[in-house]
Amino acid sequence: MELAFIPSPSRGVLHLGPIPLRGYAFCIIIGVFVAVWLGNRRWIARGGRAGTVADIAVWAVPFGLVGGRLYHVITDYQLYFSEGRDWVDAFKIWEGGLGIWGAIAFGAVGAWIGARRRGVPLPAYADAIAPGIALAQAIGRWGNWFNQELYGKETNLPWAVEITSTADGRVPGTYHPTFLYESLWCIGVALLVIWADRRFKLGHGRAFALYVAAYCVGRFWIEYMRVDDAHHILGLRLNNWTALFVFLLAVLYIVLSARKRPGREAVVEPGAETLDGAAGNDPDGDTDGTEKSARTRGEDDAEAVPEKTGDATDDTDADADADAAHDTDRVDDVKTSESVKDGADSAKKA
Repeated sequence: MELAFIPSPSRGVLHLGPIPLRGYAFCIIIGVFVAVWLGNRRWIARGGRAGTVADIAVWAVPFGLVGGRLYHVITDYQLYFSEGRDWVDAFKIWEGGLGIWGAIAFGAVGAWIGARRRGVPLPAYADAIAPGIALAQAIGRWGNWFNQELYGKETNLPWAVEITSTADGRVPGTYHPTFLYESLWCIGVALLVIWADRRFKLGHGRAFALYVAAYCVGRFWIEYMRVDDAHHILGLRLNNWTALFVFLLAVLYIVLSARKRPGREAVVEPGAETLDGAAGNDPDGDTDGTEKSARTRGEDDAEAVPEKTGDATDDTDADADADAAHDTDRVDDVKTSESVKDGADSAKKA
């Protein structure tokens, strides 16, 4: 008896008049906004300018969507080009089907173009945006829930997802919610990258490489649980081999990059540190500070002038008093001499 399960939505699209509102598309859009928001905060913390992450994302996001769709269509071509299929469905991205491997690869190309236009190093940008990408994936995976797709094997666990759709050969029942597992795993990857970046000061693309490696670990075992049709090589699904190969590349990059370019970039966006430094030195602005210094110097000079004038006046008065006293003494001496002389004359007459 099924005691509990995660119910699937009865439909993945709502219509606002003639406008369809698709849950899958909303999850992708919300994920992009979260990635840009968090990436912008991390970019500013590293010394970049506000708005740079969004400007580069204008290039990266469309490239990523195209790349993700191409990877899905190429690796699952039988869904669109086999007998009885309509190849036009390959363009219906809103119905689901984005390969993260193609999205990251093509998104990196778009980010490279945007970074060159802004004059910033791509590895530094990738490090700033890495946790945001993981969170975007965590949110975007819920689009699979709206479409009732990419679930795992049958199970009676309390957190099993209930599938009610019969489209494309689906069998109603309760299954492992692999979309939920991957969503939670991506949140853990984002937290891991943020922690490791603060702890070890990762730079030159190593934070992004850590995100890639950690994601591949989770994707390997989650992919192994899925039951949707996929190409197999030596008993493993194609995406398992892709995850293993990309994991090895990411680890190799971390090792070689740490040896060749240890530490973190001192400058991630030329010119940004100068503006931020000037503002940081004087929150009120350099002009106010200069005026304040001028006012202070003026007050000091004003105070200094009276002191010097006062001293000069006192010295003048003292000199005048001394001269007057000297003159008085001289007059007294003359009077005394005259008195003595008069006395002598009187004595002679007597």
